[in-house]
Amino acid sequence: MKKFIVISVAAAVVALGLFFYFKFCFVFGEGVKAGTLNYVVRKGIVFKTYEGKLIQSGLRSGAGSGGIQSYEFDFSVEDKALAERLMLLGGEDVELHYKEYFGVLPWRGYTRYIVDEIIMVGKGSPVPQKTVPVQQ
Repeated sequence: MKKFIVISVAAAVVALGLFFYFKFCFVFGEGVKAGTLNYVVRKGIVFKTYEGKLIQSGLRSGAGSGGIQSYEFDFSVEDKALAERLMLLGGEDVELHYKEYFGVLPWRGYTRYIVDEIIMVGKGSPVPQKTVPVQQ
């Protein structure tokens, strides 16, 4: 009986570990989104994270409203230096590389999409390197 309990506990720990890995650490997809950077902000109550919104070109019909809506891409940024560079690019056309996860971790951000690189700004403009001081 003792051997059965040990094996059951070990199997449960392995199963929970695999669940956690695939839910929160496994990169489900990655890609590039292009559009106009609306904003990047630092917000949160316990965990301060960087959150942003990209407005993609094109229109779609609104769900059930019969109206027209724009494509919006909500994302989070883990890297402080990258977030500070993005804060300088509000209103600019950008291409952002992102990773998609199955689950959200509160210290990583509010979304499943984590931007990790600026591919291009405008029509091939250089990415700004200047940082902006962020209030703690």
